Amino acid sequence: MNRCAEAAAVAATVPGAGVGDGGLRPPMVPRQASFFPPPVPNPFVQQTRISVAERLQIVLLGIILLPVRLLLVALILLLAWPFAAISTACCPEKLTHPITDWRRKISHPALKFLGRALFFSMGFMVTVKGKIASPLEAPIFVVAPHSTFFDGIACVVAGLPSMVSRNENAQTPLIGRLLRAVQPVLVSRVDPDSRKNTINEIRKRATSGGEWPQDTVTWTWQGYTFIQLCVLTFCQLFTKVEVEFMPVQAPSDEEKNDPVLFASRIRNLMAEALGIPVTDHTYEDCRLMISAGQLTLPMEAGLVEFTKISRKLKLDWDSIRKQLDEFASIASSSKGGRIGIEEFAEYLKLPVSDVLRQLFALFDRNNDGSIDFREYVIGLSVLCNPANTEEIIQVAFKLFDVDEDGYITEEEFCTILQASLGVPDLDVSGLFREISQGDSVSYEEFKSFALKHPEYAKIFTTYLDLQTSHVFSLPDEVQTAPSLASNKVSPENHEEGISDKKVD
Repeated sequence: MNRCAEAAAVAATVPGAGVGDGGLRPPMVPRQASFFPPPVPNPFVQQTRISVAERLQIVLLGIILLPVRLLLVALILLLAWPFAAISTACCPEKLTHPITDWRRKISHPALKFLGRALFFSMGFMVTVKGKIASPLEAPIFVVAPHSTFFDGIACVVAGLPSMVSRNENAQTPLIGRLLRAVQPVLVSRVDPDSRKNTINEIRKRATSGGEWPQDTVTWTWQGYTFIQLCVLTFCQLFTKVEVEFMPVQAPSDEEKNDPVLFASRIRNLMAEALGIPVTDHTYEDCRLMISAGQLTLPMEAGLVEFTKISRKLKLDWDSIRKQLDEFASIASSSKGGRIGIEEFAEYLKLPVSDVLRQLFALFDRNNDGSIDFREYVIGLSVLCNPANTEEIIQVAFKLFDVDEDGYITEEEFCTILQASLGVPDLDVSGLFREISQGDSVSYEEFKSFALKHPEYAKIFTTYLDLQTSHVFSLPDEVQTAPSLASNKVSPENHEEGISDKKVD
């Protein structure tokens, strides 16, 4: 269908137009529902409330236990350091070959014993369930969840497998040398190629036929700092820990062809055993969460399941981080870090009208009367950006350029928006000044503004028949309507134009 045929007044022919409530929304479809966030708490934050009685217990026990345990931990670490130094002597930080021969035979048993002694001195009572698989039987050993700094307990019990750890940890005095002794896979969270390199390194080790130790993979969180966690733990009489080794899982032929299926099945098995929900949050969500806090938004505002959303919508980190800044500028005046219809209208410098409510409803995916950051990202990507192509921007410019002289005057701009929004006395002088450098708007100015502010794409073109999942469209009788003879739409003939298209 020729896009030029769809003038501003077409917005009112969309089913539900003219209704100022939740009834604007077309029926939800499965693909749309798949973008809804999971109903789970923030997976990156651990909040622990300590009662008065517990605080008193920590103080009383801490007077005796804390200094004794600190002394024992320091002593064991100092004893372990020479064995770690022997194991890693003359080895590069990023290993290219496994540590073998006499160095491993001397250091490995000693470090395992001292590792167990270390956690015992901290007050941990460890119970082991299940059978530990050998490196040949299970070259990759996955530990979950990584909800504490004491995940090393599982690694010690498993025989000191190689860990995936960030580069910075290997630089820490004393601890860094001990970490290097277990031949870790070091990753950089700021290197865009680090994830790919990590996968290649794990693949190389997993297919080495047992030359390398098992690789163990964990994730990260936010909560108590390492010092706080140690102090609170050392002040307990003892801490019970249960480590369960689940049966070895091998991929089926189908899962070998699609590793994501295998990863998803393993993840679900572990979540079921732990009794916790599954989400698609990754470290990028943690980075967005921290950025949201820096922008005075609730930290949860940044949790959009970045990997899932970016994969489906073909987005990158820079674009989503930029959108977080834009979202924060809109939501700064609202409570709770969400955008309501008033903030939405104020940001667009337009009044609250039926058409604006229609646009807001398309962003507001769960129909709760507000837009969170996740809805904002999805709305821009699948609602506004597809309507912001070079071709459509040209069509929109021609629509506003009533006298076809290559420039849009404020009067022309006002006339079209009055018609499309159905507000005859609409004042758009503020918005016009945002776009114009003078008394009129050239195509380049119009294009630049439209690309920087994709939210206006739906306003400028009024293609409100687009739905977030690209499945909701105008009725057949509207799609086959004859083209308008002119782009000269005015508030006076607005009703007549709509009536004709409905009849046609």
